[in-house]
Amino acid sequence: MSTPSRAVAGLALAILTASVGTSAANVALPALVTAFTATPGQVQWVVVAYLLAVTSISVTAGSAGDRWGRRRVLLAGISIFTVGAVTGALAPSLVTLVIARGVQGVGAAVMTALPLALARDLVADGRTGRIMGLLGTTSAVGTALGPALGGALIGWGGWTAPFWMMALLGAAALPLAVTVPSARTITRTRHRFDATGNVLLGAGIATYALALTAPMPNWPTGTLLGGAAALLIGFLAVERRADAPVLPPALLRHRTITTGMITNVLVATVMMTTLVVGPYALHDGLQLPLPLVGLVMAVGPVTSAISGVLAGRLVDRTSPPIMITVSLTILTVGAAALATVPTWWGVAGYIGALFILTPGYQLFLAANNTHTLSATDPTQRGAIAGALGLSRNLGLITGASAMGALYATLAAESDTAANGPLDAAQTTFFIAALLAAIAAAASLRASRSLQPRAQTAPRKEQP
Repeated sequence: MSTPSRAVAGLALAILTASVGTSAANVALPALVTAFTATPGQVQWVVVAYLLAVTSISVTAGSAGDRWGRRRVLLAGISIFTVGAVTGALAPSLVTLVIARGVQGVGAAVMTALPLALARDLVADGRTGRIMGLLGTTSAVGTALGPALGGALIGWGGWTAPFWMMALLGAAALPLAVTVPSARTITRTRHRFDATGNVLLGAGIATYALALTAPMPNWPTGTLLGGAAALLIGFLAVERRADAPVLPPALLRHRTITTGMITNVLVATVMMTTLVVGPYALHDGLQLPLPLVGLVMAVGPVTSAISGVLAGRLVDRTSPPIMITVSLTILTVGAAALATVPTWWGVAGYIGALFILTPGYQLFLAANNTHTLSATDPTQRGAIAGALGLSRNLGLITGASAMGALYATLAAESDTAANGPLDAAQTTFFIAALLAAIAAAASLRASRSLQPRAQTAPRKEQP
């Protein structure tokens, strides 16, 4: 295998490992209740700790790569993840396991943010979409494999087995990641690291995520949301005066970057809605047995794995801004199909809608990552890759909490109706379709706003 191929494999394996880490531990929760004599609410912190760390550290991880070298920080992130996995497997108590999962999340934040920036540095402009599609495919495969591998390993080696698997994946990713070339564009600055900005941003994002994950009854969601808003306002105030801000305010005023982040939040919300509400629509609404629910839900990840690289090639051969709008239009149609077609065609209609929705999602990932990172100064690609990861995670959290709560409310109000669960799911999917449509409109508006600049650019006089 050539050095570039090993480098790409290292980046892909880093993302796959972090994706497996997101979902593999979830299937161990029932076993953890027994192993540590704990309640379901207590063991849920094994998931929450990882999610909070990944979400709150994403931008910091990216900016650290810009400052100290992306390959160096990536190798540190893989090492941290691996140490966290080993510590989790050896954890003597639930508290130790939760701390280990938080450590894993810090490493995973690096492993999901920096490969995008490193991949953009690694390949020529005409091949960026292709590698972004590959990394998107890898992420989808990792998320799909996590529960399957974790469940199989638990049956063989107990609850520690998924953590040993994650440790082995991390150990395998390290020698491949070493072959990734160091970026030539590293921010060399004498300014001190923006510790205050990083702390405020991380605390604000963590507080927002904590407010929405609600790991126990009577959780003070409103208070936490208010605290998150205050922390993020403080972060923006600090960034205006910082010598070396973690997320320069000028970047947030860049239309391509802000649009990329906003659409990323909306799209991730839509996709998480399908993962959270889908099982209820299939089992409670369409009366599908639970074993078959898992098979139908697997259609999405499998389609993602197949369509990711093809989507990247399409982005390379066309215009990324156009493909973003096209992908969001496809996504809107797919979500709308989930909200309507199963009423007429049942499970077959649901599967057909997934075949529309999922390729649209993969096309969006390839086009949006390519376009946003290409619009970024090379010295700041790590920070923007981290911001893209942050926006995706915020969307996933919002979809799992807000859209899940919306379905639960609608289902409770119609629990006496024969088609209550299906109606509630379809209404939720319709709201998701509206979010996708809003994202498509924002993308179209942003792309149109750039056209006059191109048309009015000064022309050189002919000799």
